Amino acid sequence: MIFPRRIYDLGLSHKAVAVYCYLANRADINGECYPSVRRIAEDLSIHKSTVYRAFTELENRGLLERIPRYHIQGGRRSSLYRIKGEITKTNRSKKRGGSVV
Repeated sequence: MIFPRRIYDLGLSHKAVAVYCYLANRADINGECYPSVRRIAEDLSIHKSTVYRAFTELENRGLLERIPRYHIQGGRRSSLYRIKGEITKTNRSKKRGGSVV
């Protein structure tokens, strides 16, 4: 996925931009994904607390919604992340035959 340069004009920290891009690259057509915080931190080589700070920054800007998920037995699962905002909605393209149309 190619992101518009506008993401860099929002005044977000570079870690928040990295987390946003990570989630957007893993999101389905509805803009949703559910990687664990540990997986995000490991893949981006940052600390889990940095991931949480990035989540807060993105939520405050209206670019991310976190929805808690639970096992049937009652334990916590990774949250569902919903990418929001103009940046995602206007630039999500359907792929056809390996090319973006």
